[in-house]
Amino acid sequence: MSQSTQLNERVEHIRDMPAMDAAEELVRLPTDDIQLILSQLPTDQALTMASHLGEAAAPDEAATRAVLSGMEESVGELMTPPTAILPASHTVAEALTFMVKSADVSEISYIFVTENHRLVGIVGMRDLILARPSEPLASIMAQEPFAFRQDTPIEEAVDDVLARHYPMYPVVDDQMRVVGEVRGWKLYERIASQLSAQAGSQYGVAKEEQINTPVFAAFRMRHPWLQVNLITAFAAAFVVGMFESTITQIVALAAFLPVLAGQSGNTGCQALAITLRGITLGQIQDYPVSRLLRKEILLGALNGAAVGVIAGVAMFAYAVSTGSANPAMLGLVIFIAMIGACMGSGIFGVAVPLLLKRFGADPATASSIFLTTFTDIIGMGLMLFLASTLVL
Repeated sequence: MSQSTQLNERVEHIRDMPAMDAAEELVRLPTDDIQLILSQLPTDQALTMASHLGEAAAPDEAATRAVLSGMEESVGELMTPPTAILPASHTVAEALTFMVKSADVSEISYIFVTENHRLVGIVGMRDLILARPSEPLASIMAQEPFAFRQDTPIEEAVDDVLARHYPMYPVVDDQMRVVGEVRGWKLYERIASQLSAQAGSQYGVAKEEQINTPVFAAFRMRHPWLQVNLITAFAAAFVVGMFESTITQIVALAAFLPVLAGQSGNTGCQALAITLRGITLGQIQDYPVSRLLRKEILLGALNGAAVGVIAGVAMFAYAVSTGSANPAMLGLVIFIAMIGACMGSGIFGVAVPLLLKRFGADPATASSIFLTTFTDIIGMGLMLFLASTLVL
């Protein structure tokens, strides 16, 4: 019986089982089989079963839990057994015979060629079919093939596949012996998962949290970042408090503090999103950080000037209507502060995730919390400083 037939029978068997019973049976299977079976089930049923898998998995089943949560740390946790390994001395005819006798030939993308049990080459199906039957695999293989180590971190693997677009990658040990293979779609799925998780991570939502995460578990994941946000908010409040006398004398400034904070915050989030996308897709390695900073500074200046004109006119009109002194100078203050704040937020939007990554932290995690603090401090501080200097 072929592997595909066995898989279909198992899917039909699990489809008719209660969700918890199905989960208990699934966790006893290899993690790759779990993913394949769930992908064959209706979406609602698969999600229900998946929600019980964490309960059914034993505490020591670390690999199973990692795959279920999508938080595998190394390539070894993603790999499956190799489908085709042949010595370099084998001929093309022998390789074709091997494939014919394979249980499921459709699973074979490459033949991993070995010499003294060490990986020395890879043969693709096109090269195998076009070669003469008597040719040895050594003469048609691609030499010095790219391979992952078992302990290669997933983040490094994701960066590698962005430059090497193969359907399958061999996995080797320290002696270059083939111990498994990992399919490209799994790593590209991780890239998509990272991109989709960034929106939540920027606001302190852990990547592990799902819609079915229990309330107290979600509370433990989210609340620490809210405390961090509270502490950083105190820093921004302290800056505003330093200019309390300025705000008292020019009440119109208070009305424009949230306007300035909102614009600079949005500018910073735009720069942050582009930087995180570049980190995830590996583009930041080929694009100089200094060039990215210059780009975001220029964008900040252009955007700040464009919105600063409107905000300056609005401040002038508001100051005139409320009888504030020096309405023209107040409009100029808002204009200059908007440009400076947007330029500064662009710098922080690039610097925050890169610094987090530099210190070994997840660059997406709560980036926006730190970014908001920095942009508030520089935006509000600059506006109040200019008002104190130019108006008073």
